[in-house]
Amino acid sequence: MPHNSAVESIRNIGFIAHIDAGKTTVTERVLFLAGRIYKVGGVDEGTTVMDWMAQERERGITITSAATTADWNGYTINIIDTPGHVDFTAEVERSLRILDGGVVVFDAVAGVQSQSETVWRQADRYGVPRICFVNKMDRIGADLSRTIDSITRRLGANPVAIQIPVGQEHSFRGVVDLVEEKALLYPEDGGLEAPTEGPVPEEVIGEFRAYRDLMIEKVAETDDDLMAKYLDEEPISKEEIKRALRKATLEYRLVPVLCGSALRTLAIHPLLDAIGEYLPSPADVPLVEAKDFKTGETVTREPREDAPFAGLVFKVVTDPFIGRLAYFRVYSGRIETGTAVFSPNSGKRERLGRLVRMHAERREEVDHVSAGAIVAAVGLKVASTGDTICDERAPVLLETINFPEPVISVAIEPKTRADQDRLMEALARLSEEDPTLKVKYDDEVGQTILSGMGELHLEIMVDRMKREFRAVGTVGTPKVAYREAIKGTAKAEGRFVRQTGGHGQYGHVWIEVEPLESGAGFEFEDKIRGGAIPKEFIPSVRKGVKEAMGAGPLSGYPVVDVKVTLVDGTYHDVDSSDMAFQVAGSMAAKAALRKAKPILLEPIMKIEIVTPGEFLGDVLGDLGRRRANIRNIEGQADIQVVRAMIPLAESFGYAGTLRSLTQGRAAHSIEFDRYHEVPASIAAA
Repeated sequence: MPHNSAVESIRNIGFIAHIDAGKTTVTERVLFLAGRIYKVGGVDEGTTVMDWMAQERERGITITSAATTADWNGYTINIIDTPGHVDFTAEVERSLRILDGGVVVFDAVAGVQSQSETVWRQADRYGVPRICFVNKMDRIGADLSRTIDSITRRLGANPVAIQIPVGQEHSFRGVVDLVEEKALLYPEDGGLEAPTEGPVPEEVIGEFRAYRDLMIEKVAETDDDLMAKYLDEEPISKEEIKRALRKATLEYRLVPVLCGSALRTLAIHPLLDAIGEYLPSPADVPLVEAKDFKTGETVTREPREDAPFAGLVFKVVTDPFIGRLAYFRVYSGRIETGTAVFSPNSGKRERLGRLVRMHAERREEVDHVSAGAIVAAVGLKVASTGDTICDERAPVLLETINFPEPVISVAIEPKTRADQDRLMEALARLSEEDPTLKVKYDDEVGQTILSGMGELHLEIMVDRMKREFRAVGTVGTPKVAYREAIKGTAKAEGRFVRQTGGHGQYGHVWIEVEPLESGAGFEFEDKIRGGAIPKEFIPSVRKGVKEAMGAGPLSGYPVVDVKVTLVDGTYHDVDSSDMAFQVAGSMAAKAALRKAKPILLEPIMKIEIVTPGEFLGDVLGDLGRRRANIRNIEGQADIQVVRAMIPLAESFGYAGTLRSLTQGRAAHSIEFDRYHEVPASIAAA
C-alpha cells in the first residue's frame, strides 16, 4: 500500500481486552516479531517487557498502560498495552482517548467476557475503529464461530472472519487467509519464524468456501460498486476486497476478526499485517476538534507538520531515574527538544526538556516529534493528565479526559512523624499518576483517606506506596463512598445578618431544590429578576450552595443529582458582601435539603462469576445473602456464567469467599455500575 506521507504510515493502536484474555502476551509477540525485543517474555514467568512493575509481574496482570513503538512492513506502530482489570478503567479510558485504532483480544474459550463489554463500549464512545483477535485457539474448547456469535450478540457488532484456523485445539497449526486465499502454517514448536505459505489444506476447504463467501457478501454490502459485481456474479479482486474492508472498518460498519495463539506465537505475523492494512492512520480519523483559547470558538487541528503544534497529555508517571515523565500525543505540528509550550489549562508556559520515545521502561531520546507521534517529555512541571500543550502563538484547548468518581475508600495512618512526610509525598505522586485515586486529609481524626475504584485498586496503590516510596502506614478496612440525594422539592430561605460596630454583614436568599435524574450531577440556575440581588453576588451564592452539597443532612455524605434555583433575595447597599451571600446560600441549601425528603444512595456493582456447574447452587446461595440481584445465568458445557448486581458494601472480601466455595476454580470480575437508594431497613441500621 503506498504511503503519501510519514503520517499515513503511523498506526496508534491499543490492545484492549478482559483480564486474562492474553493482551500482554500478544503485545510481547508483536514486539518480538517486529525486532523490538530479542527475547520473548512470559506473563507466567514474570519476564514480560510491557508488564515491568513488580506488582504486574507478581500478579500476572497489567496495571499501567505501557507505551512502545515498533516498525513492520513500512508502518510505524505505536502500541499502548492497556490493563484488562476493571479497577484500572482509567488507564483504558485515557488510552482510548488518544488512540486511533484498537485490537480487541478475546479468549477463544470464554468468548466475550464482562470487561470486554466495558472496553468495547468505551471504544464506541471514543469512536475507535477496531479489529478482533481471537486468542488461545490451541486450548481445549476453543471455538472461533462461537466467539464470533458472542461478539454479534453481546456487543451488537458486525464481525467478519478474515481468517479461519487450520487444526483444532492442540492440533492448531496455522490459519487460512480468506482474502489472499492461502494457508499460513507454522512448525509444531511455535511460530517465531515466518510461516510457510501454501494452498488451502483439503481438511478445511469446505469451511474456507463458506467463510469466504460470507466475507465477500458482508464486504459487498458496505460498497455499492462491489454489491453490483457480487449480484452479477462478476469476480471481485483481492485489492477491491481489502480496500472496501478497510473503508468499512474505519466507518465502524465491519469488524475484521483474526485468530491465533499468542503463547505459541501462531498467526501473529498476519495480525501485524492486518494492523497496517485495516486500522487507521492519524490522517484517516476525523480531525481533532479544539476550542480556540482566545475566542472560545471550535476549531480543528490537522495532522500536518506545518500546522500549529497541539498535543494532549494523557499520562504522568514518576520515573525513578529521570523524574517526572509526561506522555503526550501530538495531534498537529512539529516540536523540538527545548521548545517552550503553552498549557491553556494552567495558563502557564513550560519548556520541553528531553523528548523520549518510550519502549516499556526503556527510553530512546529523540530531538523532535511531529503529528501522530506518541512520546514522553521530561521537564513539564505543571501539565497533568488531560491537559493540552500547544504553540503559544495559536493556543487551543483540546477536549480533556473524564474519569469516573471513586466508590471505595480506606484510611491510612502513618506510624511515625517521618512516615507522615513520606506518605504525603507518595500519595501526591500516585494521585498525580492516577486521576481515579483521590487523597483527602481528615484533620479531626488525623487520618489520610484514600479513595479509588475497587478493593484491588487500593490494594495495589498501598503496595506501591510501601515499595516505591518506602512509606509505611496502618491501613483501615475499606469503606463505601455513599452519596445522598433528594426525592422531593422544597423551598427555603437563608438569612445572614450580623450587626456589629461599623460595617455589618447582610445576605438574604430564597432557593428551590428539586431532584435530577441519576448521574446528572449538580445544576444551579439564577432566576433573580429586577436586581433583587446584584449580579456580582450570584457566584458567591452558588459557591455557598455547592459547599452545602458537600455534606448532606442524613449522614454527611456528598449530595448528588440536585438542581438548585435561586429565586429571590434582598441586599443591603453597604453591608452586603460576597462572604455574606456565600453563608446565606449555604444556610438556604442546608434548610432546603432537610425538607426535600433526603435519601441515602449506595454504589451498586456489576458482577460476573464464571464457575464450574457443580458449585452453582453454593454461589447463588451466597449471592442471595449479599443482597444481590441475579440478572441472568448462561451455561456452556460445564461452565456457568452468572451476571448480577451487588451492593459494594456486600462485596468486600468476596474473592476469598468465592475461592473457598469453589475450591479456587471460579473467577469473577466486578465493576461499578450506578448509585441506587439504600433500602430503608439497612439505612436505619
